[in-house]
Amino acid sequence: MECSPRPSSTRVLSLWTLLIGSFNIAGLRPGPTVWAESLDAVNLSAVAGGNATLPCDTMSPQPPDALLLVVWYKNDVPIYSYDGRDKGPDAHWADASLAGRARWHAAPHSSLRIRDVVPSDRALYRCRVDFKVSPTRNYKFMLHVIELPEKPKIFDEADKEVVNVAGPYIEDTSLKLTCVVSGGKPMPRLRWKRRDEVVAKLDPVEDDTRLSLLELRIPKLTRAYFEAMYTCEADNTALVPPLRVHVRIQLYLRPLLVEILAREQPISVGQEAELACRAVGSRPAAIITWWLDDKPMIVSSPQKNSKDRNETVSFLRWTPRMEHDGRVLTCRASHANLEHATLETSMKLNLHYVPIVVLQLGSKLNPNDIEEGDDVYFECVVRANPPAYKVVWEHNGQVMTHNQRAGVIAGSAHLALQGVSREQAGKYVCIASNVEGDGRSTPVTLQVIYKPVCKNAMVAIVGAALNEAARVACEVDAYPPPKNFQWTLNNSMGTNELEAAKYTIEKSGRSILTYTPATDTDYGSLACRATNLAGQQIEPCRYTLLPAVKPDPPTNCSTLNLTDDSAELRCLAGYDGGLQTTYFVEAWEAGSLIANVSKITPVWKLQGLGSGKALKLVFYANNARGRSDATTLRVHTLSRLALHTEAKHSNLTNMDTSWALGIIAGAVGTLAAVAIVALLARKRHHRPLQYEAPLHTGKAYKGALHNHSPLQPDDKNPDVVPLGKDFNCTRDSERPPEPPPYGVVVSPPVGSSRSVHSLHERANTPHTPHTPNTPASDAQSIGTLAEDRRSVTSGTLSRRREVVTTRTPLLANARESCV
Repeated sequence: MECSPRPSSTRVLSLWTLLIGSFNIAGLRPGPTVWAESLDAVNLSAVAGGNATLPCDTMSPQPPDALLLVVWYKNDVPIYSYDGRDKGPDAHWADASLAGRARWHAAPHSSLRIRDVVPSDRALYRCRVDFKVSPTRNYKFMLHVIELPEKPKIFDEADKEVVNVAGPYIEDTSLKLTCVVSGGKPMPRLRWKRRDEVVAKLDPVEDDTRLSLLELRIPKLTRAYFEAMYTCEADNTALVPPLRVHVRIQLYLRPLLVEILAREQPISVGQEAELACRAVGSRPAAIITWWLDDKPMIVSSPQKNSKDRNETVSFLRWTPRMEHDGRVLTCRASHANLEHATLETSMKLNLHYVPIVVLQLGSKLNPNDIEEGDDVYFECVVRANPPAYKVVWEHNGQVMTHNQRAGVIAGSAHLALQGVSREQAGKYVCIASNVEGDGRSTPVTLQVIYKPVCKNAMVAIVGAALNEAARVACEVDAYPPPKNFQWTLNNSMGTNELEAAKYTIEKSGRSILTYTPATDTDYGSLACRATNLAGQQIEPCRYTLLPAVKPDPPTNCSTLNLTDDSAELRCLAGYDGGLQTTYFVEAWEAGSLIANVSKITPVWKLQGLGSGKALKLVFYANNARGRSDATTLRVHTLSRLALHTEAKHSNLTNMDTSWALGIIAGAVGTLAAVAIVALLARKRHHRPLQYEAPLHTGKAYKGALHNHSPLQPDDKNPDVVPLGKDFNCTRDSERPPEPPPYGVVVSPPVGSSRSVHSLHERANTPHTPHTPNTPASDAQSIGTLAEDRRSVTSGTLSRRREVVTTRTPLLANARESCV
């Protein structure tokens, strides 16, 4: 039989319960029985401001039973109820002291949850559970409300609050920090920690100040405490983590090390060097300065710090000079805030430099009194780092070598010249070398006193016309320069010294003679002697004074390089007539002059001639006395079409081979036939060509003047007319071109005079073209030579001499003959 619940009786019971609770709230205080009952209550803790959960089991032992009412008491005063019969919001009731902070939760675990716990919530709580059938249950809880302390604060020795960083402190001083905590119920405990290790602690102490203080003392702050992190913890419950505050120890550290970093390369004078100085261990970073003999140096680049700021590097970019060698370079590392905390390191500069060389004449020698044959020595003083590995001597820019046989003794520090000669005068230089470079000394000039000698040892030929002034320059090489000169004339009248009024003396040591021949006897051989401090010139400078005549024509003309538009030409110069001569070439094409070029030497380069031209080249010489005969040469410039065809010949690869061979064979046959016909015609109409190569050289005149023997004919070779043993043949460079075959005759130049009196006639006679001579004129030419030789013997000066080169079958292998 089921029994239905009686709502009326249940509601009456709850009303009575609330009524009793109201009396308690109105002012009734629990009696001693409340505190006695707390002894068997379950202790619960809650943090002020947090949440508290009071569990109460509402599960009935008999599953069919139903929950009727749950009532919570605080110190036996009802403060909250839950009516299980009412399913609406009216099922919950709470005392005003909870102010909406409490709520009953049936699931998942039935409990009363209180939010924002306050200290007044500390009390004995009892939970009564009423069931429909089962007996009532009671659960007792003692709720302890924990009041957290305030966050710790740290103060230093001056009672100044420290936030995050303590200090900075000076290295090796002491430290005292105080951790202060206010409030807390129960009183908190304090601890100082470093790296989770407790270094100081304070247990809870109950007093009326409600303050907790814990000191941290460090008697000596070493480098181990640099940036050390300390933590002050305060806690009075395990429900929440401890309250913590952190502080970092900051220290001023002196530099531990300063050094100048070694360089791989030596420091060289005049070259920019980069030096590095490193400072270690300073906090904050050290200030690095550079000093040179206690004088500060300017550093343009800022110093650099490592990532951990433990090292500081300063770079000095500096170009040392020679005077810095051996001086002291210092690097100093100082602390910005600490006095007497400076470290420094120094290095003595060992600079490398190019050798410094000083050359000087031997100390016992007088540089103004060194004559030929004296012994001379030089001293070479070398200052170098690293030492010089080689010393070289130079004379006038030429390297000297050790040659004891020649009297040259060259060493690394001395140079000796035994029996010095005039050729060894000049500028001497000593050169020392090391890895930095070559050092040259200032040139030292060696002056060797010697007698004058001619600058031109050859006998010069001077052409002079009657009653016309001729200038003859006598240049000598001497030291010191000569101050006196002597001129003499040697002719058929004897040797006579010329008056001083006829010549001048220049400061450079040159004498110029102004000489005017008046008669034929005024020609002859001039001699010039100079005198200086060393004495008179031994061998005089000689000049052959001859009547001035027209020059001989250029000979042996040929082309050196012939192109389609230009030609390079060269001839051999003939006798210049004793005067300054200019050489001309004219290019003629079909009677028209297309080029005319003059040079002081018979070498020309003609351009712009045109391609494929048949040109006639005319060569002649000209001086103040007139123009020589002409020499002709015919040339053909190359054709541009032929060059173009030849250049493209390699591209014609598609021509049929048989046709090409046929064309080539026909061309060869035609050329052979033409050559045979030409050869036959040449043999039929051939006659000997005439060849002419007159050369009026100085040697021929000199031989003619000194030769007084009569002309001796040569019976062995009628084509050769010898001039005697004193006659000198022309040089190889002056040899005429290869002569024609045997039978060709040689004629003298047209217009050459045969007597002294014919010289003026030639000057007034117009130039006539050169015409070949006949064999009959050969005898006349030989007779003329004999006349000239006889005229020299009789004291009459001849106007010309000829050097004729011929070839005969007997002399086919001979170099040349002199006629």
